[in-house]
Amino acid sequence: MKLILFAILLVVIPTEVLSATGGDDAVWKAYDAFNAAFLDDAKYIYKNTNKDEHAVMRDRGAAAIWCQPMYVDMALNAMELAMKKGDVERERRYRRFVDRLIEGNMTQYLGFNFDDNDLSRGWFIYDDIQWWTITLARAYLETGNERYRTLAERSFARVWYGSPRVGDTGSYADPEKGLGGGMFWQWQPIEGPRANEAGHGKMSCINFPTVVAAMLLYNAAPADRGEDTAPEVWDNGYGHFVRPAYETKERYLEMAREIFDWSVDNLADAATGKVWDNRHGESAGGAPLIYNQGTFIGSASLLYLATGEERYLDLAKAGADYSINVMSAEHGMLPWARNVDNPFDQGSLEQGIYPAIWGEYMKLLVRECGQRQYLPFLEANVVSGWNNRDMSTGVTDGEPWAPTDGAALIGSYAGSATPAMYLIYELVK
Repeated sequence: MKLILFAILLVVIPTEVLSATGGDDAVWKAYDAFNAAFLDDAKYIYKNTNKDEHAVMRDRGAAAIWCQPMYVDMALNAMELAMKKGDVERERRYRRFVDRLIEGNMTQYLGFNFDDNDLSRGWFIYDDIQWWTITLARAYLETGNERYRTLAERSFARVWYGSPRVGDTGSYADPEKGLGGGMFWQWQPIEGPRANEAGHGKMSCINFPTVVAAMLLYNAAPADRGEDTAPEVWDNGYGHFVRPAYETKERYLEMAREIFDWSVDNLADAATGKVWDNRHGESAGGAPLIYNQGTFIGSASLLYLATGEERYLDLAKAGADYSINVMSAEHGMLPWARNVDNPFDQGSLEQGIYPAIWGEYMKLLVRECGQRQYLPFLEANVVSGWNNRDMSTGVTDGEPWAPTDGAALIGSYAGSATPAMYLIYELVK
């Protein structure tokens, strides 16, 4: 019954009457509270929880390397929202904030040398790198800073083609080499990796982000750019490797189409919009997770915007409908898929970032693709999350339907959900 009622709700509420509670400045209060609680303002990276004094490194107070770019996304949204509102001072401040966050992360993470697989401050899994590709590409598109595009293209190439220093064979599972298509999730072991094989793990969290990254780089690439005439070349026991520093605009689109089509066939149910977490060999499995739904929505939306092909828009809407009508049915709000038996385990804490990721890609579907029927759901999350904040800190935990205990341990991940959604809602409403 809940599913039916909510589906009707999406249709009948007129979007023009919607407005988030709290007044025009509430969105800034929510974002400022998040930064006050979780930003290490000596390093300009984010802390793991509200109980950590400093963001030292992995497992010592710093938020996960793959989640830091989502916090940069929030700053980019704050900058864009200030522009929308005509707030010149805030726009200037947040533009500088974006730069400082990226600078802080570069300092923390080895100058963004994506070929350095140091376990404490480096890069040791493909999706960690690709999340940064997405944010750096977006930072270029929002600011015009060429350095960010160069870094984004470098990180994309490292994921796709592999690394001469690390010795992995790259995330791309080349069908012509008998690897079956799609993108591999990891190289193993982290030091001295073996070559990936066709049946190794191909997770949604690398495949759909690769499509998003390729499409953002397609948007960023000059139309008249030729191929890289001096690519990096190396040989190892697994073969001969060629890694261009960048691709042509057409090639980025080709890559995105290929990985998206493979991913829909192997990781998703096109009829329902459900996205499985992973594929090993011939079997797709793992519970659907909100962040995978988000990158599926974003991939399809970006391809629709670039090509005008309705099939992509239909898939994006199916992914959104499944997220809302099935996965969010219990509360009518986005679920936080934490491990209820071990909620403060690091892996469980990190899942609190999932709603912020989902919201980022719903922004594309609602605003750029014109699908405003989803505004009531976005508003419901914002209103409930803001009203259930801890009144002393302004922070909301990751379950927007429940009051927040400000004395509790709260991950920056879950703490991002309400302010991230609030910024996005204000941008698209």
